[in-house]
Amino acid sequence: MLIIGNGRVITRDAAAPYLAEGAVVTDGALIRELGSTAELRAKYPEAEFVDARGGVIMPGLINAHTHIYSGLARGLSIRGHDPHTFYQVLDGMWWNIDRHLDLEGTRASAYATILECIKNGVTTIFDHHASYREITGSLFAIRDTAKEMGMRSVLCYEVSERDGAKKCDEAIEENANFARWTAQENDDMIKAMFGGHALFTISDGTFEKMAKANDGLTGFHIHVCEGSTDREDSWNRYNMRPIDRLKKHGILGPKTILGHCIELTDDELDVIAESDTMCVTNPESNMGNAVGVAPVLKMFQKGILVGLGTDAYTHDMLESLKVELIIQRHNAGLPNVGWMESTGMLFENNAKMCARYFSKPVGILKPGALADIAVFDYRPFTPFSDANVDGHMIFGFQGRMCTHTVINGRLLLRDRELVGMDEAAITGRIREAAEKLWHELNP
Repeated sequence: MLIIGNGRVITRDAAAPYLAEGAVVTDGALIRELGSTAELRAKYPEAEFVDARGGVIMPGLINAHTHIYSGLARGLSIRGHDPHTFYQVLDGMWWNIDRHLDLEGTRASAYATILECIKNGVTTIFDHHASYREITGSLFAIRDTAKEMGMRSVLCYEVSERDGAKKCDEAIEENANFARWTAQENDDMIKAMFGGHALFTISDGTFEKMAKANDGLTGFHIHVCEGSTDREDSWNRYNMRPIDRLKKHGILGPKTILGHCIELTDDELDVIAESDTMCVTNPESNMGNAVGVAPVLKMFQKGILVGLGTDAYTHDMLESLKVELIIQRHNAGLPNVGWMESTGMLFENNAKMCARYFSKPVGILKPGALADIAVFDYRPFTPFSDANVDGHMIFGFQGRMCTHTVINGRLLLRDRELVGMDEAAITGRIREAAEKLWHELNP
């Protein structure tokens, strides 16, 4: 049992949104009670006390779309790689990297990603993995690392025909095997989706194989219209819009996530809304790849459940929150739009997306919810409460202000130090794998 106290508690629970001086009690994997620090310490004297030192105690953050396979890429420059199109970015950088990732590289990438998430107060990730050098067992390797480090994770493998039929079939089988395993385990720490890359790398025949292998086990997690290529390919090869192809093959539905969703028409957004399919926007990645801006304002108007991810551009969800707001305003040419949508994606919709996979609530501090908690060392000069907390999040908070992270009731970060893990050894393992990968990419 833990008491995380002596802080300002933001619950994201409309029934009891704020405690100016409060604490949260965890019992096993769940939140047991909220109240004043003094009262709860007196009530539970045997509990371990975690001192927030006046910081902000809040639900752990959720990243609705990231890529573990990019974990070893920070600072990497591939000789001769000078992309002028989005396809060249994919083929010359990201597909190049994942073609060199073996199982150890995948494990190291998972360590790097999860370590960064914990230090930024991120407690749940929806990951979309690719390691075309060694596919079989890759999701299970990530599972083992996520369990070791305590990260709540929804995992899938990126099916694509880009490296041929054999590799494509292996990717389908990896998704299916992992989905069957998670269905048997029914563990709220690890869930599965069925991954797919962009539509232009997936033929109708492969979609049929994916739907058959999945057999209703879980939802799909697929890149859709991140650039113009999906639309051009769908019209040229199938005489269909991208969303119509997905509908035809049974990919849409309430447990499916469509990533990016930039080049979509109003009619396609209507199909997404009617099918109750989820979308995720990744503002910094999209801007960096010069592919455009997702029509988030329209998605909200049409009632689409749209969440916020990073595409692994960063592991700081608060950084992405800030960028999402300003790019929506810049795109609309209006300084008074996007606030409720941007904060709603991170603090409400990402939690709603989790509710479609986990049996207990995530992203909220209330009795019975999963005990995922982050503490931030944030001490503003201006008034602070639930009435203006989102303004503080946008203009004041940063991920690296996180001092404590609790996931599933397990204290993983205390005073910015990992608990029960050898950070030096983990970092050494990551660096060794990174040096090997970089050497292969630049022989």
